[in-house]
Amino acid sequence: MLKVYNTLSRKKEVFKPLKNKKIKIFCCGITPYDFSHIGHAKTYVQFDIIVKYLRYLGYDVFYLMNVTDIDDKIIEKAKKENKSWKEIARYFEKEFKNDMKKLEVNSINKYARATDYIKEIESQVKRLIDKGYAYKISDGYYFDLSKFSDYGKLARRTKEQEEDAVSRIDENKEKRNKGDFCLLKISKPGEPYWTDIIEIEVDRECKNLIKEAIKNKDEEFLKLNKIDKRKWEEK
Repeated sequence: MLKVYNTLSRKKEVFKPLKNKKIKIFCCGITPYDFSHIGHAKTYVQFDIIVKYLRYLGYDVFYLMNVTDIDDKIIEKAKKENKSWKEIARYFEKEFKNDMKKLEVNSINKYARATDYIKEIESQVKRLIDKGYAYKISDGYYFDLSKFSDYGKLARRTKEQEEDAVSRIDENKEKRNKGDFCLLKISKPGEPYWTDIIEIEVDRECKNLIKEAIKNKDEEFLKLNKIDKRKWEEK
């Protein structure tokens, strides 16, 4: 009987997959702006051993690793070397995979690049904004920690400790709470951008206009834009 340590309960428990013998594992991958180091080797060798052991026991494991292939560090490196962000990201991603091959870390089923899932990222941020969990300030969209009481539960971190993990990327005096973290950065002039992301703000403004029209009983606006009041009043 396989037992694993449950970080939430702080004790060993019998391992029970959510669905039969199928297991899905995600491990946070690299930001490819430089060569890999010993810390990468330690982390990915450990996960490789876990996945291979589970498969040895007869579990059907799907192992996913992301690649954050657009980031401030990548953009900065590209500027210094007078190359495109994609050249930098692809080069160091390739070097990372070569390193993993030499270490025989070969249990990963799929690498998921962030830039391949822009629409999904945009959709997630939209939903968080609509539900009041995220807000916009000058440099991007941030997650509001005060709206999620269980944040830090797994690590047993207090509200006072939440700011310990704030990185230089998340530093902004406009934030509502010190520990709020960035969900999506707004592109600066000359930086890469995606038109789908621009639509987040457009969509948000449209919704505000519709809500105002319903509140002010602007029937002409609603009729002209074919707005069904009943659907909006239910939201």
